[in-house]
Amino acid sequence: MRREGPAFLVVMGLAAVFVGLGILFLVAPRLGALVFGVAAPEGAALVYLPVIGLRDLAFGLYLAALAILASRRTVGIVLAITVLIPVGDMILLALTRGLAPQLALHLLSGLAVGGVALWLLKADDNDTREDIA
Repeated sequence: MRREGPAFLVVMGLAAVFVGLGILFLVAPRLGALVFGVAAPEGAALVYLPVIGLRDLAFGLYLAALAILASRRTVGIVLAITVLIPVGDMILLALTRGLAPQLALHLLSGLAVGGVALWLLKADDNDTREDIA
């Protein structure tokens, strides 16, 4: 994937959002829980919030590394698979909180990740070796 062009910038923007969310959950786990849409657990269960932070931080870093080192198709496939995360988050949140306002954030996340995946993969249909232009 070439390091210039709109697709690279969009992918790096997504990576930055996930890194930012990861850092939020690591440094302010209760605020992270509020953004996610659930009450922060008490006691030993509080450890699950930094786990979410590490997941998001790692994903953001994976995505940035892929944008720099891998093909457009590879990044698109990884993003397409990653749509499972916001979909799963929405299902879990809906089952525990019903129609919480935070569902919109998870929906937006899923649409953004899925939309970028489709964009990368559709442009790649012409030539699987094509870099981002």
